[in-house]
Amino acid sequence: MSDTIKVPTMAEFLAQGKQPEVLFWVGCAGSFDDRAKKITKAFVKILNKANIDFAVLGTEESCSGDPAKRAGNEFLFQMQAMMNIQVLDGYEIKKIVTTCPHCFNTLKNEYPELGGNYEVMHHTQFLKDLLNEGRLKVEGGRYKGKRITFHDPCYLGRANNEYEALRDLLRKLEVELIEMNRCKSNGLCCGAGGAQMCKDAEPGDKEIFVERTEEAIEVQPSIIATGCPFCNTMMTDGVKVKEKEDDVQVLDIAEMIANADDL
Repeated sequence: MSDTIKVPTMAEFLAQGKQPEVLFWVGCAGSFDDRAKKITKAFVKILNKANIDFAVLGTEESCSGDPAKRAGNEFLFQMQAMMNIQVLDGYEIKKIVTTCPHCFNTLKNEYPELGGNYEVMHHTQFLKDLLNEGRLKVEGGRYKGKRITFHDPCYLGRANNEYEALRDLLRKLEVELIEMNRCKSNGLCCGAGGAQMCKDAEPGDKEIFVERTEEAIEVQPSIIATGCPFCNTMMTDGVKVKEKEDDVQVLDIAEMIANADDL
């Protein structure tokens, strides 16, 4: 895969006097976390397969500022956001897609008050649009009939009311979708949001990610599907704690689509 993966930068587009259809905002997790990098590669693989004209900022991309804002450091958030807005506006970016609901929520809902106005999409929404437009084909392949449950990311679901895009994609993969008892607007956080991923657990009987993983394992899936790199990490850790690694996989929807028929 690494031989054929093409990831052009905005600087390269500018040098050719061109503008991409969409900017792929990779995010900190997708850039630096080894597990999340696989999600990034899978999404790029899909974009290339669908012949989407896209670019990344590369080294010009900085943290969206989500962790700083959630942790209460508004000053640092605004510094990070203003720096990004300057870069994005410099390239006259109109449309952004990201695989991280935290980046999605921050860019979409919190950048406008600082002057950064863009059309921002989560990758599940973008992929669903590509399907509807006939630019992407998704078939069951290796996941057809597999028993799968989906964990709703807080910043995609409750924060932005997006519950169906990922479920629609799973249906296209012809899986057997089994909902957890707490799902959609009643879903339980994985335990990483609100900058909680960056701090130690507080005293208590059980960590949130263990509780959530137990709810997922209860419906006996072979795969826990996610749409967020942080949820992915927490659910993967939960599966390890419950010693279920041999029975349950944790995968992002982009990985499932990219690998369904080995694109």
